[in-house]
Formats: sequence, C-alpha cells, structure tokens
Amino acid sequence: MSDYAVFAHPDFDPNDYANAILAGEPYPPQPGKPKPAKATGLAPASEDVSVSISKLTFSLDDVEKQLKNVVTTHHEDLLVQAAGVSDLQGSLGSVRTGLNELDSSLEKLRLKIRVPYQSLQKHVSKLERLQQASDILRRTSRFVILARRLELQLAEMNKADVPEPEGVNSAKVKHQSNGAAATSAGLGPRADTPVALESEDEKERAIAKAALTIAELTALLDAANEGAHHDDHPVGESGSTDAADRVPLSSIKAVAVHLPFVDAARVQVTTDMEAMVFTGLATLNQSMLASSLQTAHNLRVLPDLVQNLVSDLSEAVEGRIRSAFDLTRISKDIMAKDNASLGQSLLYKSRVRTEPTSVNAPQWTAALWGSLESLIEEMADCCIKVYTLEKVLKVKHDPVTDVVFLDEAMKVLENKPSTTFWASLGRSLEKNARDAAKSSARSVAVFMRVLIHRVGSSFLQQTLSTGYPRLLRLFHSFFTKIAVHTDTVYTQAQQSPDTILVLRALSNFESLYLSRSSNRLNEAVGQAFSGGVRAPPGGSEGVNVARAVANELDSAKFDPLLVQAVARYAVSSLELMLTRADNMISRDRVATSLVGPVASPPLSVNASLATCVYHTWVRLDKLWEEYPDSVVTILKPVIMRLHDTFERVVDPLLAAIRRELGAVISKLHRMDFSDNVDPLTAMGGGPSPYMKDLVEKLNFIKNDVLALYAVPEVSRQWVISIVRFVIKTFILHASIAKPLGESGKLQLTSDMTELEFGLSAFMADKAQQNKRGADWEAVGDDYRALRAMRQLLFLDNAALASPKHTVGLPPLIVLHHILVRSPITLPHALHGWAEAEYVRWVEEHSEDEAWTLVDGDVTHWERIAEAEGRDPGTTAEYVRLARDVLAEAQQKVAR
Repeated sequence: MSDYAVFAHPDFDPNDYANAILAGEPYPPQPGKPKPAKATGLAPASEDVSVSISKLTFSLDDVEKQLKNVVTTHHEDLLVQAAGVSDLQGSLGSVRTGLNELDSSLEKLRLKIRVPYQSLQKHVSKLERLQQASDILRRTSRFVILARRLELQLAEMNKADVPEPEGVNSAKVKHQSNGAAATSAGLGPRADTPVALESEDEKERAIAKAALTIAELTALLDAANEGAHHDDHPVGESGSTDAADRVPLSSIKAVAVHLPFVDAARVQVTTDMEAMVFTGLATLNQSMLASSLQTAHNLRVLPDLVQNLVSDLSEAVEGRIRSAFDLTRISKDIMAKDNASLGQSLLYKSRVRTEPTSVNAPQWTAALWGSLESLIEEMADCCIKVYTLEKVLKVKHDPVTDVVFLDEAMKVLENKPSTTFWASLGRSLEKNARDAAKSSARSVAVFMRVLIHRVGSSFLQQTLSTGYPRLLRLFHSFFTKIAVHTDTVYTQAQQSPDTILVLRALSNFESLYLSRSSNRLNEAVGQAFSGGVRAPPGGSEGVNVARAVANELDSAKFDPLLVQAVARYAVSSLELMLTRADNMISRDRVATSLVGPVASPPLSVNASLATCVYHTWVRLDKLWEEYPDSVVTILKPVIMRLHDTFERVVDPLLAAIRRELGAVISKLHRMDFSDNVDPLTAMGGGPSPYMKDLVEKLNFIKNDVLALYAVPEVSRQWVISIVRFVIKTFILHASIAKPLGESGKLQLTSDMTELEFGLSAFMADKAQQNKRGADWEAVGDDYRALRAMRQLLFLDNAALASPKHTVGLPPLIVLHHILVRSPITLPHALHGWAEAEYVRWVEEHSEDEAWTLVDGDVTHWERIAEAEGRDPGTTAEYVRLARDVLAEAQQKVAR
C-alpha cells in the first residue's frame, strides 16, 4: 500500500502530480526544502516520464485485479445489497407521495392565513394612522380650548389686579422654572378695604387656575412628559398610541399660533406667583403664601421654588454674616462717618484700615456690636420666614391629588427647610468665626510688637471673646424672637438641638472666654497661695477665691450651657486650690502638739489653711439655691471635697485636744481624797493641781489654738463639744475616785467650782461680753450632771437609790459612787484596768454594756464574799442599792 500512498493523500491533485513528474520534482513537496523557481515536481528526478507511465499502467492493472478479487470473494454480499436497493426505491416512492401531499396542505394554509394576515396588516396600519391623526386632532382641540380658557383667565387676572401703591421696591429674585428667569417685587401693604381684599382673593384664585391650565398646555406640548402626567390629567390621554410615536403639537400650525401667548402667560403667572410668595413671606400672610404655593404646584415647579426660596434665605443670612465680620466694611463705615463729621474742607483720604487704632478702638467696638445687633434682627426675620414657609407646606395639600406640599418639596430637598436653614446658619457662623480667630491669631506677633501704637489684628478675637456674654445675649434675643413662630426652645431646663448647633458655631469665642475666666480663677488661687508656708492663705484669701468663682458663675448665669462650662473650669481651679493646700498641710505630730506655751508653726499653718478652705466652702455652699441642678451636680463634688479637706485638718486637732484634756483630768487619781486630809485645808487650799493644769490647758486651747481658726460658726460648736467632753470625763473620773472621804468630797467640790469657772471662761465669747455668765443652756444635761454631782457626794446612803435625789445624773455615775462608798471593788480594778482606760472603755461602749459590767462586778463580789465566808451585812446595803439603781435604769429604758 506504500506504493499508492501518494494517490491516497486527501490533497492529491492529478494536474500537480503530472506537472511534478514532468519537472522531475517530488510529490507531494517535502517540507523544509527550498522549491525551485518552476512549478512543483511530482516524482524523483532520476525517473523519466516513460518509467512513470509504465508504473501507472502497472498500478492500474494491479488495482483492477484486486477489485476483481474483492468482487469474487464478496459476490454474495453484493447481490444481497443490490436486492435491498430495489426495496428502498419503493419506500422512497411512498415518502415522495407524502411530501407532495404536505406541499398541497401548506399551499391551502397560505391561502387561508397568510393572505388574510397581509390584508389585515394593511388595515391595521391604516387604523394606526387614523388613530394618530385622531390623537393629534384631539390634542390640538384640547390645546386650543385650553389656550382660549387661558385667555379668559388672564383677562380675569388683569381685571382683578389692584394698583400697587407708589414707592414699590423691586428686587431681582432668582428662580428656575423651565429655564425662565423672572423678577418679583417687594409689595407694599395691600388695601385693607373689603373690596380690595375680595379683589385680591379673586386674583389669587385666577392665578391658580391659570397655572393649572398652563401645566396642562405644557403637558400637551411635551409628548415625552405626557405619560408622566396623564394619570393626573385624563385630558391628555392618547389611547393605545405610544408616546414616542406622537407627533409634537408644536409642528401644527393651529397650535404654533398660540405658543407665544402661552409662553407670555407662563412668564406673567410665574412673576405674579413669585410676587405673591415674597409678599406672603414678607408680611407672614399664610393665606397668600398657601395660594401662591398652590399656583407653583399647579405649574409643577413647587419643589424647585421651595429649594430656591430656602437657598436664597440661607445665602442672604450667610452674606449678612460675612458682612458683619468684615472689618473692611466696618472701617469704611467709620471713615464715612468721620468724613461726614469733619466736612469736605478737612477731608483726608487715607487708606482703608482693617485694624482699629488705639484712638478709634471704641468706635470700632460700637460699630461691630451694632452690626451684630442688625445681624441678629435679619437672622430672626429669615428664620421666621423659613418656619412660616415650612408650616404652610405641612398644612397645605393639593385638593385634587391630596398630596401634601411638604412631601412634594422633599423630592428635591435633602432635609426639611428648617433643618437646611439651621445647618447653613451654623456652618456660616462657624466658618466666619473660625476665619476671624485664625486671622487674629496670625497677627498676634505683630500685635505684640506694635501694641504701643495701635490695637492689633486680634480686634475681633478680643472684642467677641471678652464680650462673649453680650454676644450670647444677642443670640438669646434671637431665640426669643423666633420662639413665637417656631418650635425652638432655649431655657434652663431644655435646649433644642437647633439652638445648640448655632451656639456650637461660636465655640472659638466661647473657648477664649472660658480660657480668660479660667485664668482669672487660677490667678485668684495663685494670689492666695503666693506667700507659701511662710504666709499661708487665710480667711480673706478664701473669701477672694469664693468671690471670684461666684462672680464668674454669676456672669454666665443667664445661659444654661455657658454656666455649666464655667462651672467645670471653676471645678478645675478649686481642685488646683485643694492640691496646693494639701501639699502645704502638715500631718506630723507637731501639727497637733498642745505642749505650749504657744502654738507650733505647723499648727498655725494648718489653722490658716483650714480657715481659707472653710471660708471658700461656706460661701460656695450657698450657691446651690441659686443655680439649677445641672450646675449643682458639677460643683457639688469639689465643694464637698473642700469640706472634707477642712475636716481632715480639724479632726486630728480636736482628737488631740480631747486626748490631752483627758490625760490632764486623769491626774485626779493621783490625789488623795481620803479622810487623812484636813477638811479645813481642803476647803481653803483652793483647787487641786490637776484642776489648775486643766484650766490653764483650756485657756491655752482657747487663746492660742482655737483662736487661730477664724471660723466663728464652727469654733462655737467645737467649744461646746469640748466642754461636754470635759464635764463627762471629769464626772466619770470623779465617780470612781476611791477612797473618798469627807475631806476628799470637799476637795472635789472645790475642784468642781474651779472647773465651772474655767469652763465658763472657756465658753465666753468676745462678741457676747455684754451677757453675764456662760451659755450653760448649750451644754444642757452635762452641766446639770455636774451640778448634781456635788449633791451626790453628800447624800445619805438611803437616798442614793432615789431618782428624786439623783435627778440629772446618769445611772452609771450613781452606781460608781455606791461602789466607792462600799468595800466592793470597782470594775476597772477587778479587770486590772487603769482609770483612764476604763473611762475610755465607757465612752466607747453603750450604757447597757457599762451597766452589765457593773452588775457583773457586784455579782463577782458576792460570790467571792460567800466563798471566803465574809459577813454579808457590811456590803448588803450597797449591793441592794446597786441592784435598785440598775433595776430602775433598766425599767426606764424599757419604758
């Protein structure tokens, strides 16, 4: 088969093969070998044509022999296939018959369906053209009818038009409605006669009707927009005709004739509508404003109109704010006034200054505040207009579609008109205030260099930060003016978010004002502690600090937010004061030493610091009634810390005083109060040494310790508490003095008299020198117990259990005295305590516990006496008396 491979190739071409043989070239061409310039070869070059022909002849004979062999070998299969071909011809004949029948059926269907369809299609096309022509005619007819109606409505408008008063000021108003610009006039007051009012109402209704007619005409003219309005205006429906295939009416001559009139009518209605809008806003006439907004809704320009109105009002406020902070304008105004006052003969044209000089600074300040007052007036006017517009938009709705006008306007607006206005106002205020502060800050260095010759560039910053309360009061007046027409609230209890947004724009000036306020407070604290430990602050310095805080709070009292900010800065200054005072307070034992003869320096320093803190606290504590809870909440912690600091200084000193006086009184037990002492000596020898020490110590405490504290209200309470402590401690010690004889009783009586004189002198007040004696009523039961103690010493044993004879004395004192007279051991001796320890134990425990201790002591004595076999007769009387006193005391407590 390799000999026939060339002929079996799929791209074999006899002509190419013959040409190759004649040319002596191989066939097919071998890849990679260059071809000769002639045609491609068919066989090797060594073979000639005759050889090739003989090979072909041989090959043909060979193929013929092979075919014969194949036919001979497979003749049966070939005969079977030949017989099958005859059968296949019969099948193909039946198929051909079926196809012919199908062709005839298709021809019948074509005659029944396709031909009628083509005819129907021609008729449908004619019908569409007829419908389109009918739609054009119908829209043209409707347009002409509306145009004639518009003519009548314009005539009615012109007829109802009232002549305007002279002196009308015209103002150009920016408005976008289908690309048309118009002007609106600031109308003067309308005639208040019934005829004029009725005429105006008729004109407003005519304008609204004309606007609706113009809107329908526009919808008819604009075929692309007709589908958007055909639900609201069935007049413009076009049946099944597609809006994109409609013929524009402007191409119809009958319609084109009316187009100039329609355009002129739109301009006139738009102008009248805008005039009504601005007149309604200027006079806050909600009825006129509602009518004009209805007209704008009918013209399909309500969202754009509201957006432009809000934008115009916001831009007007922004421009006025820029003008108010414009120093160049202020300079020109001042120069114009100066030139007018000097006259033309002395006129000197100097360059326009943007900074005041030291000479005309007051004029600049007055001009700035005047400009700000005018700004507040205009801001209030614009804000009231915005809220009036929004109020009408909320209430007014379309009588046909019942669509609320505010919802219609919100299709274009991002926020409500009032929200947009407040945001614009706050943004403009913040920007101009920040720019003024920046420009002022950049020129601070120059200002410091030329301070002697001129006021520097920090004029705005200085004026508005120093006069920030005045600026804030202007905004308070602004909030008050708009509160009647808006829902804005700015009181001590509640502040609207809009007001906070506006005031936050003034944060730069507020920060500067608060910084100055903080500096004043810190300066007051610094001056109070300028002397250091050698000259610590006292009562006057504390009053100065409290007065500075009160003054700063009073200056900001009118504003709920400012007073809270000032209160926070006041807290920082008071914390600084507490920190400096805490660093100077001495906590060593020397600070509470009462050795004498004079007070120690640390004690004096602590007394001066405590006095300063006290006077600051006592005056600030009265502020709680003057300020709201929000301010009190801020100030209360630091005011309580002032009081705590005062008590931390005083409490250790009072504890040391009680400890020292108790130690002196406990020396009573070193004295011999038995009968060994001569009674006459006891009566005439004067007080005991311990009592003299006690009186001297009281005088030292009063004159050299407590006198250092210039706190009369509190020091009086200290004196009373010390007197009560001394009396209680002395009575306890005197009640357990054992042995106690008659001469000892006389000596104790003498000591009590001396104690009474000493305490009377201790309680004497210089401010009450005209009163005789001390104020013993302030001591109360303790003084009565001291007086009753004298009688107790000389009572008979039987009278000791009688409440009538021991009135004014605590039961424990009577029990002690009964045990002193008896041989029974006292409780402290039974437990091995010192007298001072026992007295301290009694002071720290309740009366019931003390009674229980005495009862246990008596019971213990009875057991010991019984165990030792002692005669109970000597102690039975005292045991009975002690039991009776205990029972009476317990019954009294039970009652």
